Amino acid sequence: MSILTKEYFHDEAAAFAKLESIVWPEGPTCPHCGACDRIGEIKGKTARMGLKKCGHCRKQFTVKVGTVFESSHVPLHKWFQAVYLVVSSKKGFSAHQLHRTLEVTYKTAWFMHHRIREALRSGDLAPFGQDGGIVEVDETFIGNDKTVKPKGQKKGRGAHHKFKVLSLVERSTGRARSIVVDDLKAATLAPIVRENLAKEAQLMTDEASQYTKLGREFASHGVVRHQQGEYGRGEIHTNTIEGFFSIFKRGMKGVYQHCGQQHLHRYLAEFDFRYSERERSDIDRAQTALRGIIGRRLTYRDSQEART
Repeated sequence: MSILTKEYFHDEAAAFAKLESIVWPEGPTCPHCGACDRIGEIKGKTARMGLKKCGHCRKQFTVKVGTVFESSHVPLHKWFQAVYLVVSSKKGFSAHQLHRTLEVTYKTAWFMHHRIREALRSGDLAPFGQDGGIVEVDETFIGNDKTVKPKGQKKGRGAHHKFKVLSLVERSTGRARSIVVDDLKAATLAPIVRENLAKEAQLMTDEASQYTKLGREFASHGVVRHQQGEYGRGEIHTNTIEGFFSIFKRGMKGVYQHCGQQHLHRYLAEFDFRYSERERSDIDRAQTALRGIIGRRLTYRDSQEART
């Protein structure tokens, strides 16, 4: 038997039942008025799968309302397959591969992928290192910022024309959190680090000058000097976050190959999620991802707009 032989991956009724057990663990709730009682199921040849009606506000709804699946014409069991494929692939699963596997158009697969990424975005704003643990902080570069180097211009050496990403990895929990930044100046990075790092945390960075003064605000600040050929002194290293970056870059360059700046925050959410949940089984990771669909809504127009 295979995980993909589970009934909710192939049967629409089973897929709705599975989603209802995740979204409504204590029974149906009206997304319009919030009522939990006097909710009936509408049956009949013309009724949509899983359609219900609230006896309080008299409005109809399904379990997909108020989630990333809302208004989607793609069968729900195919959505389940897509979620599983995306979260179980260590370095990502391209939209072209998704469209071939699910037998949907590329445009549909691309939009499905972005909706799934929206569900993977963590709403947890709690700072890392609250238990006094070690948190590694570093930055990396990816892609090509065409506002700096338009198409046709020679890129040259250096990273000034690339998108800048700041990441934090908490060693004790293995969680990762990444943020797209405009530049790597101390005035830009310091507020982000302060917001995402507890004062009792042990900060680990390389010798970048942006962290010299900032490191004094935390319990301790370990510095590894890469330019001197040093890559670790006991617990003082940034090898964990370098490993995260290696997975991220292999996925972006080898699987996705190109990403516009307006979408980069969702790609980062995808890699953050898979890395943070890597100790769990693929099916458990998919269950966690499905719980993240609640309260998320992404329209095609929104997915095309630049991040503000």
